[in-house]
Amino acid sequence: MANVVVVGSQWGDEGKGKIVDWLSDRADVVVRHQGGHNAGHTLVIDKKVYKLSLLPSGLVQGKMSIIGNGVVVDPRHFVAEVRKLKAQGVVISPDVLVLSETAPLILSVHQELDALREGASRGLKIGTTKRGIGPAYEDKVGRRAIRVIDLSEPEMLMEKIERLLLHHNAIRRGLGMDEVSPQTLHGELMGVADELLPYMGQVWRVLDEQRKAGRRILFEGAQGALLDVDHGTYPFVTSSNTVSGQAATGAGIGPGALDYVLGITKAYTTRVGEGPFPSEQENEIGRFLGEKGHEFGVVTGRKRRCGWFDAVLVRQMVKVSGINGIALTKLDVLDGLDEIKVCVAYELEGRRLDYFPSSMAAQARVTPVYETLEGWKGTTAGARSWAELPAQAVKYVRHIEELIGTTVAMLSTSPERADTILVTDPFQD
Repeated sequence: MANVVVVGSQWGDEGKGKIVDWLSDRADVVVRHQGGHNAGHTLVIDKKVYKLSLLPSGLVQGKMSIIGNGVVVDPRHFVAEVRKLKAQGVVISPDVLVLSETAPLILSVHQELDALREGASRGLKIGTTKRGIGPAYEDKVGRRAIRVIDLSEPEMLMEKIERLLLHHNAIRRGLGMDEVSPQTLHGELMGVADELLPYMGQVWRVLDEQRKAGRRILFEGAQGALLDVDHGTYPFVTSSNTVSGQAATGAGIGPGALDYVLGITKAYTTRVGEGPFPSEQENEIGRFLGEKGHEFGVVTGRKRRCGWFDAVLVRQMVKVSGINGIALTKLDVLDGLDEIKVCVAYELEGRRLDYFPSSMAAQARVTPVYETLEGWKGTTAGARSWAELPAQAVKYVRHIEELIGTTVAMLSTSPERADTILVTDPFQD
């Protein structure tokens, strides 16, 4: 049985929540391995809606769910999200939810710094969710982070907080902010410790045991590969690695355990926040896609920028993430269009490019080269077999496969879990 890594192949918001939930039926263990509570997943099960931004989607299915060391965890949000799911009838206990003892914590000082930077009148706007993700990762790399396990050692916690604040208070003074006292952060952490610590565990050991027992493991990525801090549209990216290789590092398991990489791919393109977007449509088409696709952020409520499918970007992420097959989502949003365009290359100063350049200046100057395909008047919404799809919709899907260099393993035709056409079962590949 294969272990599967799910990654977004665009800028996030590709519909990973539904696909992860669908795959959770076949998995035994679901793992979050990067990001924080800045990436929302919406699940619709029996017409009941669950909104998650930190906890693994498998929890709703009663599967063992793990938050790895690569995730930055807001302890207050963790407690609140557990309470919310319990109130919706989801059974959650330390038997089914394990939180890595080495996961770094997001503190109020991180959120305040994130908001101040993003709201500054000068400087580069990244478009963050202002939830403290970036500053928390900075402290991890700077080796001053407070980690989950530190809450179990209250006698040493104050010393670690003081070391952290030596850095943060210097920044706050420079920005004209009031300093934070160690007692404030200590009280903040101790206020949630009793509800958080029961879930703490050695994730690397748990995963090793589950793998040896032959369990099928699903690694759930947040955001999208184009937001990867190394391989995305830098600096308009998140502060962690979002490509498939992070699943091993962020969970504590060898790369040989990753058998199949499934890239979740929207049938058009969206982006939240700032940064380059060559195929963006700031016109009636963009409004059509946004309204029909309900393109608003789960976490922030921000309106998403919308545009045509960009095959260049997806093809590049297929290579970087080693994607074996894609799950194509929201095909039904394209229903009713007379024609559909696909970006197949870029032009930059008279040159044709088959890749997205790394230069920030070049990224802002490229212009898309489009192919135009015939649209369809029939509906793809709710289709559960290829025979139910209009001929032109099938042609569109097949052309995307050719352009991005991999096959469609799954096709999603509505937010409902059952409205999925399975071509290749990643767990049986």
